[in-house]
Amino acid sequence: MKKLFIILPFLTLLLNGCFWQEEAKRESITKGWSPKTFFAQAKEEALSGSTDKAIALFEQLQAAYPGSKYALQSKLEIAYALYKNKDYDQAIDCLNSYIKLYPEHSSTPYAYYLRGVVSQDKSRSFLDDYFTDSAQRDVNSVRDAFNYYLALIDKFPKTEYAEEAKTHLVILRNILSRHELFVAIYYTKRGTNIAAINRAKFIIEKYPNTPSVPAALYLMARNYDAISANILAKDARRVLKNSYPSYTPHYSLEN
Repeated sequence: MKKLFIILPFLTLLLNGCFWQEEAKRESITKGWSPKTFFAQAKEEALSGSTDKAIALFEQLQAAYPGSKYALQSKLEIAYALYKNKDYDQAIDCLNSYIKLYPEHSSTPYAYYLRGVVSQDKSRSFLDDYFTDSAQRDVNSVRDAFNYYLALIDKFPKTEYAEEAKTHLVILRNILSRHELFVAIYYTKRGTNIAAINRAKFIIEKYPNTPSVPAALYLMARNYDAISANILAKDARRVLKNSYPSYTPHYSLEN
C-alpha cells in the first residue's frame, strides 16, 4: 500500500508532463489560432497570390484540427489553389482523393465540378482567344473533362453544378468534333481518302448537331470523289444541301 502511495504522485506528474508536452506541441502547430482564424489566414494568402503559403496553412489547419469543418473545406481549397497555380494534375489528384473519401458529402458535387473545370483548362492556352485552337492540340484532357462532367450529372443531377456542367458539355463536344475535323482535313490533304471518310463519318455519328457536321459532309463528298465512289459522293452532297443549304467551306485543302 505504501508503494502505491509513492507511485501515484509519480504517475500524476508523469501524466501531467505528457499533457503539457502535447499542449506545447499543439500550440506550436496552431500558433494559438482557432480553426476559423487559420482558415481565414490561409484564404487571405491565397487571395494575395501566395499559393504556396496558403497551401502550407491549409495543411497545418488539417494537422491541428483534423475533425473540424474547416479542415474538410481546406482540402477543396488546396485543390483550387493548385488549379490556380496551374498544377493541374496535382489538383485533379486532390479532387479524386476527396471524392473517394467523401462520396456523399454536401460539398462533393463541387469537387466533381471543379475536377471538370481543371481538366478543361488544362488543354487551354491564352492564345486560344486570338490565334490558336485547342482542338488542334492533344484533346485527352478535354475528353477527361467531358467524362468528369458526365459523371457529375449522373451522380448529382439536381444540383446547380450539374446544370453548369451541361453548358460546358456543349463547348467540349464542339472542341472534340472540331479536333476530328482537323484530323479528317489532314488525311484528305495526304490523300488517305478512306481514313478521311471514316473520320467524317465519326463526326456525323458521334457529334451530331455540332458546327463540324456540314464540314464533315463536304469532306466526305470530296474524298468519295477521289476514290470514284460517285453515288456515295452524290448522297453526301444531297444531305449537305438539304440540311445546310448555305454552307460554304471555311478551310483550305491545299498543302
